[in-house]
Amino acid sequence: MLEYPQIDPVAFSLGPVSVHWYGLTYLVGIGLAWWLARQRAKRLGLTHEQIGDLVFYAALGVVLGGRLGYALFYHFDRVLADPLWLLRVWEGGMAFHGGFLGVVVALIVFARRHRLHWLELGDFVAPLTPIGLGLGRLGNFINGELWGRTTEVPWGMVFPGAGDMARHPSQLYQFALEGLLLFILLWIFSRQPRPLGSVSGLFLLGYGSLRFLVEFTREPDAHLGLLTAGLSMGQLLSLPMILVGGGLIYWAYRNKQA
Repeated sequence: MLEYPQIDPVAFSLGPVSVHWYGLTYLVGIGLAWWLARQRAKRLGLTHEQIGDLVFYAALGVVLGGRLGYALFYHFDRVLADPLWLLRVWEGGMAFHGGFLGVVVALIVFARRHRLHWLELGDFVAPLTPIGLGLGRLGNFINGELWGRTTEVPWGMVFPGAGDMARHPSQLYQFALEGLLLFILLWIFSRQPRPLGSVSGLFLLGYGSLRFLVEFTREPDAHLGLLTAGLSMGQLLSLPMILVGGGLIYWAYRNKQA
């Protein structure tokens, strides 16, 4: 097995304020997406100032949607018992699928304000999204959280607080697949003109499929365990993404031919 690198979750401190690596990964992800969006701004006829507004809308959707999704999908009973817990964001707790829905709402609002087709805007944003996803998983790895299931593979790691058994470094799997691989696929696919909605569909299909597969190596949430048909919550939430993504690609190419 491999030895888990003991990395201090705190990158640096400024007096009483501690800056964590996890927060920095989000900032770097947003910054890189912003930079790439500025390079492609002419595709939608957007100014650099409008790109800044778009990034703000998306970031707000990630934070609000991610927190609400985490509460509703994973800790709804806790919200019922203590509604104010939802506001205590410093205690941690974000969910990708909630953040994704938050971004969708944010993009629809932005598209209406700027008289853009929301799918056209989705196709523009989709290739930029895996950057933040991948870096976020690196943050999870540094924090030693969201580890994988026990394993005997030679690259298994013993994570602090996860017992003495070696586990899959599933955070790194997600970084490589949902981050790097998905970014490369979407970037190459979107370099050429594609039917409206096809890039968004590929993101949904790609992320949903890769997340579904990685979940077989990831430890389910202790308070939820495995649910319907032995699937985790992450897998159940990814299935609609796979179906909608495949349907959107089919619609995009059929609509193009029509």
